[in-house]
Amino acid sequence: MAEFVLVPGTWLGAWAWDEVVPELRAAGHGAHALTLSGVAEKRGVPAGQQTHVADIVDEVERLDLRDVVLVGHSYSGIPVGQAAERIGDRLAHVVFVDSNVPADGESFVSGWADGRAAIEASIAETGGFWAPLAADEFAAQGLTDGQIARIVDRSTPHPGASLTEPAQLSRPLTELSATYIKCLLDWPQPSDDVVELLKSERWRLVEMNTGHWPMLSQPQELARVLCESAEPAR
Repeated sequence: MAEFVLVPGTWLGAWAWDEVVPELRAAGHGAHALTLSGVAEKRGVPAGQQTHVADIVDEVERLDLRDVVLVGHSYSGIPVGQAAERIGDRLAHVVFVDSNVPADGESFVSGWADGRAAIEASIAETGGFWAPLAADEFAAQGLTDGQIARIVDRSTPHPGASLTEPAQLSRPLTELSATYIKCLLDWPQPSDDVVELLKSERWRLVEMNTGHWPMLSQPQELARVLCESAEPAR
């Protein structure tokens, strides 16, 4: 049995995994969805990127989890990738769900050549937070109108410091046992940094024919992929 720690991307809380958690538990695994500091029910808590790394590490240690599969969606691939090297032999595997990956000394916005200015402007205009997306920005992502409404209604501004603070890594990510899930409706190919990581024998690519929020658009299929990812780790 694996213990999944599920971390959502920007603007989302643990609720984003509500349809995935029961599927993992039905398959015999532990499943623990985590809300990062400053978002959802933890809104208002000051948080940088290293706060989010600590959130993940603290959750693993608080629950005394072993055989851990860390799962990071979107932005959260960055703190998850850092937490992975900090939980030591508790870690079994890492799954990056259509996510960014950390690079030592680089931040989330570092890789946004075209969109960095817009993100930084949004953070400045909203008092240090990145404002959530509007409903029309979820188009063509495999989501129903109801699913889009759910995301829009429950999203909260994301702490800007977590997006601009640099990652801190002591070892190459290629040393991790990892699965990268690419959601094809969002963009058909992984980013260049992920392509390089996938050259490692310890990394595997899985494609899903859905958009950037598979925990909402295809929760059962995502749970199946997560369960399969845990198999070689145990």
